Amino acid sequence: MSSEELARKLQRRLDADTNPGTQDEETPVKPATTMSDDTTSELTEKLNRRLDIHDGTAKPKQMKVFNPYTEFKEFSRKQIKDMETMFKRFDSGKDGFIDLMELKLMMEKLGAPQTHLGLKNMIKEVDEDYDGKLSYREFLLIFRRAAAGELQEESGLMALARLSEIDVSTEGVLGARDFFEAKAQALSVRSKFEAELREEQEERKRLELERKQRRAAFKELQSTFCS
Repeated sequence: MSSEELARKLQRRLDADTNPGTQDEETPVKPATTMSDDTTSELTEKLNRRLDIHDGTAKPKQMKVFNPYTEFKEFSRKQIKDMETMFKRFDSGKDGFIDLMELKLMMEKLGAPQTHLGLKNMIKEVDEDYDGKLSYREFLLIFRRAAAGELQEESGLMALARLSEIDVSTEGVLGARDFFEAKAQALSVRSKFEAELREEQEERKRLELERKQRRAAFKELQSTFCS
């Protein structure tokens, strides 16, 4: 179907909705201007989707797959698994979100109950899509901000991060300390190896010099007896 035919069909469908009884009448359509194949293809796709939406047969667009292990690289796999387990435990509706009431129950279970306004503010602080509830990604943002020191000490989100079983800020510090200690140890081992290698090289040079000196002394002694 050409873009001009699609435009005419769409116009007739819209006219039929607004003016019943005109479904069989041809609606004049302004002749289409010359377009490139790419432009025509794009327009055809958009018109087809618009018709599908109007008919109620449009398929939802494919959403980008969220991978916590690539997006939240500052956390270990174990930490992310622990956060996922906690999220699913309090997602009582099993819809992939923690709503206001589920967050209320979570905070009560953690021993830090919040007011209704406090709960709304907690969600608002990380609610990137403004839907009034926490997705798993937004839940992880709480721990990212806690680990980065971006949450106020008295905030509900900090209480959630601190009272949960996942102390990411402490583990993060320990992880960093272990990393630097391991790196320092590796550098120490490397330095020791290089020092030993230098000593061996110096020893070989010393022995070679002694051999040369003994050979020179022997030649000198030999020349004395032969003269």
